[in-house]
Amino acid sequence: MSEIKIIALGGVRENGKNLYIAEVNDQIFVLDAGLKYPENEQLGVDVIVPNFDYLVENKKRVAGVFLTHGHADAIGALPYLLEKVKVPVFGSHLTIELAKLFVKNYPATKKFNDFHVINAKAEIDFGSTQVSFFKTTHSIPESLGIVVKTDEGNIVYTGDFKFDQAADPFYKTDFARLAEIGREGVLALLSDSANAESHVQVASMHEEATEILDTIADWDGRVIVAAVASNIARIQQIFDAAEATGRRVVLTGHDVENIVRTAINLKKLRLVSERLLIKPKEMSKFEDNELIILETGRMGEPLNGLRKMSIGRHRYVEIKDGDLVYIVTTPSISKEAVVARVENMIYQAGGVVKSITKNLRVSGHGNARDLQLMLNILHPKFLFPIQGEYRQLDAHATAALEIGMFPENIFIVKRGDVMSYEQGDFVHNGSVPAGDVMIDGNAIGDVGNIVLRDRKILSEDGIFIVAITVNKREKKIISKARVHTRGFVYVKKSKDILREAADVVNNAVENYFTKDSFDWGELKSAVRDDLSKYLYDQTKRRPAVLPVIMEVK
Repeated sequence: MSEIKIIALGGVRENGKNLYIAEVNDQIFVLDAGLKYPENEQLGVDVIVPNFDYLVENKKRVAGVFLTHGHADAIGALPYLLEKVKVPVFGSHLTIELAKLFVKNYPATKKFNDFHVINAKAEIDFGSTQVSFFKTTHSIPESLGIVVKTDEGNIVYTGDFKFDQAADPFYKTDFARLAEIGREGVLALLSDSANAESHVQVASMHEEATEILDTIADWDGRVIVAAVASNIARIQQIFDAAEATGRRVVLTGHDVENIVRTAINLKKLRLVSERLLIKPKEMSKFEDNELIILETGRMGEPLNGLRKMSIGRHRYVEIKDGDLVYIVTTPSISKEAVVARVENMIYQAGGVVKSITKNLRVSGHGNARDLQLMLNILHPKFLFPIQGEYRQLDAHATAALEIGMFPENIFIVKRGDVMSYEQGDFVHNGSVPAGDVMIDGNAIGDVGNIVLRDRKILSEDGIFIVAITVNKREKKIISKARVHTRGFVYVKKSKDILREAADVVNNAVENYFTKDSFDWGELKSAVRDDLSKYLYDQTKRRPAVLPVIMEVK
């Protein structure tokens, strides 16, 4: 009888940052290692990855990392994990090549080379268990689901998936393999929930391609397409539309250039002719109606690139009268306000905005009906909804109840929950560290809630700096307080406040000198408290107060 544990270090009650653990006896199988992008309030943070402490503590037991597809939410945290836990990495050819782009660009892992290319027919023997795979449909070729075989039945991880009967060959689901896995017996299913709230049929790839072609063909000027760099299916549809309408495609970002070239080299992107792609510096050689500009922006995020285009700060492109900005991605709910602001800026610059989502329901994730079909094919004994906010996990659970699953066999877990299989049931067996690790430039994990709170204060109320020089031995002020502020008040119109603030600091220091004891920390706190109270009384704002007290001996 196998000892089985299932743990989610990310990807539950949140979007992105997928990392799941299947423990079988003494071996740990890591399923995906993804990142997520910060919310608006996480100021200055570049990306967020899972907490790897549990894997670091048990690194001798980690059999490998198994990747489902090549999007950042599945492979983006890989370099940060491999820096601490050097284990084999398994994935399809395209997935591995895209993972290498992340790993090789990170200084600590640029020499790592323990990658293993597998396909949907592969089965890897790890002694007490075997790991196999199955083809799924997503917005990137060679997406795979993962099967971890145990004595109690299969643990199946779907990765991101949807069902599309009209999918291109690179994207087709292997229904026969799914049925085979179901017949073998599925103990636990870890299944994508990102689109579980919707009952609307997701558009097929054929419908998407037709919509994109019609939109581009109907426009006489330049078409600026905003897409996600790693959505290979969408990029293929753009290339096909360009070929059909006699346009050339300009790639404006380093990310998309690397991804497109990788996919072309592996023959996962089809180009009728290399002449279809041109460099940004060649745009002037063509008429506006001969151009498609593909903008993905940094880290695959096109919105910032569009904003720069609309205000003339983009490296290559400035939006002008007659331009169509065609958004062919589905922004997350948290970005809706940003999208609205960028659209306003585009119209002010003379462009027109259209979105593929106006006419089609576009998603790389299956709706509730797709999730029910997956359940009906696999017949799992237990369901773990993953990959989504709580409401999406709950919608997935509701869909499972509708087809007859028992509620006690459905687990909406929290990050870090340890679910152990004991006596025929999964039970909660404690938890492991599973918080967010924020990456800010080269800094890993040293940006926490306190730092974010300080950044929020600085962004809203600014900073107030006061400098004063004292003689500790004689307990007197040598040079009276001087104040400086940024982002708090307009200095030229607030000279009275600044002068009185300096007096408050001088008085606070003199009052402190009347005490018998002396402590630099206490003195700074006294200055900060008195000054903060004065500033709030005068302005009803709370800037970050930074006292600088210098000593003359």
